[in-house]
Amino acid sequence: MGTDNKTWVREFILLGLTSDWNTQVSLFVLFSITYMVTVLGNFLIVLLIRLDSRLHTPMYFFLTNLSLVDIFYTTSIVPQMLVHFLAEEKAISFVNCAAQLFFSLGLGGIEFVLLAAMAYDRYVAVCDPLRYSVIMHGGLCTRLAITAWVSGSVNSLVQTAITFQLPMCSNKFIDHISCEALAVVRLACVDTSSNDIAIMVSSIVLLMAPLCLVLLSYVKIIATILEIRTSEGRMKAFYTCASHLTVVVLCYGMAIVTYIQPRSGPSVLREKLVSLFYAILTPMLNPMIYSLRNKEVKGAWYKLLGRLSGLTSKLATW
Repeated sequence: MGTDNKTWVREFILLGLTSDWNTQVSLFVLFSITYMVTVLGNFLIVLLIRLDSRLHTPMYFFLTNLSLVDIFYTTSIVPQMLVHFLAEEKAISFVNCAAQLFFSLGLGGIEFVLLAAMAYDRYVAVCDPLRYSVIMHGGLCTRLAITAWVSGSVNSLVQTAITFQLPMCSNKFIDHISCEALAVVRLACVDTSSNDIAIMVSSIVLLMAPLCLVLLSYVKIIATILEIRTSEGRMKAFYTCASHLTVVVLCYGMAIVTYIQPRSGPSVLREKLVSLFYAILTPMLNPMIYSLRNKEVKGAWYKLLGRLSGLTSKLATW
């Protein structure tokens, strides 16, 4: 292959989910509603934690970070996808594609590390409750959060640089809903073995390593719960971790299916559907899971709604 053909394209065309116009309009409506619910739900979680002093604890500090990550993550993908549903030319510039890949990879990595930090928080709460406030102090929580944001961002920067230094020749059609790493690498007209290895290493460092920490935490949590004599005590301890465990299964499960086996993994269509679930449904479900399964959050909701109801009554009387 001549070097003249090894060029960098100026823009890409995202093929998306379907080329049928009626289906695209229907998906535009559906995903627009889903996006608004996702952003509103996570924003309300952040606001609720900020306003209610009872939620100023390490667990909800990490949940605030998680909600912000979900807002930024879904915003990095969904608005562009909505525009493309109604556009004839579904183009995205080279720079915007690189930016989208950077933010989606970075925020995904941040979320995995945050979930590991939250698992450690639950481990201390269940296994060493008397020293919880001493161990999970503000300084440690801040350092864990900074570690999550920095590690995810650095990994994303490296992955994005490695991916977009590849010559794409004349290939510019990305068979995906967004500029996703595996889909972009497939466009390269050179050997991508090093990129496949980099993706695998990245998956191990920012996916499997935090997952191992989560599993280790829950092994110790389950062992502690089984030692509790009363069924009421066991249920209370398990309930403390139920919301976080549900979110862990959703987030890690989808990511493992997508990234751990890039070559022999899912088909392109399945890869799109998994990415869609991870980009849209998971961020929408997270605030619902924590709201519906957590007594403290539900109590804070009722308190806030009571305040708003009282304020509305005063305004109406005035």
